[in-house]
Amino acid sequence: MAAFNVRPDIDAAAAKLSSTLGSKREIQRLPEVLWEGETVEMLATGQYGGGAGLIAMTNLRLIFYKNGIMQQKVEDFPYGKISSVQWQGGIIMGTLTVYTSGNRADIKNMPKEQGKVLADELRRHIAQGTTPGAPPRVRRELPHQRLGKTSRAGWQRSISYGDRDSSRMRSTPSGARRSWTACRSARRRLGASWASRGVVCGRGAS
Repeated sequence: MAAFNVRPDIDAAAAKLSSTLGSKREIQRLPEVLWEGETVEMLATGQYGGGAGLIAMTNLRLIFYKNGIMQQKVEDFPYGKISSVQWQGGIIMGTLTVYTSGNRADIKNMPKEQGKVLADELRRHIAQGTTPGAPPRVRRELPHQRLGKTSRAGWQRSISYGDRDSSRMRSTPSGARRSWTACRSARRRLGASWASRGVVCGRGAS
């Protein structure tokens, strides 16, 4: 068996394959389709959607990966969305059927031993209630949320001076706009004394 030196978990799974014929490229490039923190538990070969490729069972999902010269295909099945699996083995090869939300996917021409073990492991994941994984997401604030925070931060300094208009501040975008307008009005009224206090309005240093 050829040594790939891709990643420890992938190398260990690849070493258990009876043959890597037609899947060497996929094994070498498998990290490109994995999520952060996702680890490979088992590999197999098979045919799905008219093309032969690599089947990877990870701690989060089942992946079919085909990296051809002209086309790349990635189909994944998060464990939380799999309702059941079925294995039908022949003399040498077999078919793994995955059922998800009223749909079914048939992965054919899988080596008999690999397919049976993989089907059993899939059932274990389903029975344990493994939740579907997702790529890490960066939480982004909406513009009105940033405005509200900025307005509140600006008014924290002006409240200590007893400005009557500070009581009008609200956490809503419209309230933030009213507070900013009141702040600018107070600044115009107080003139130099306002500037000497070093107080700024919520929507910036103007």
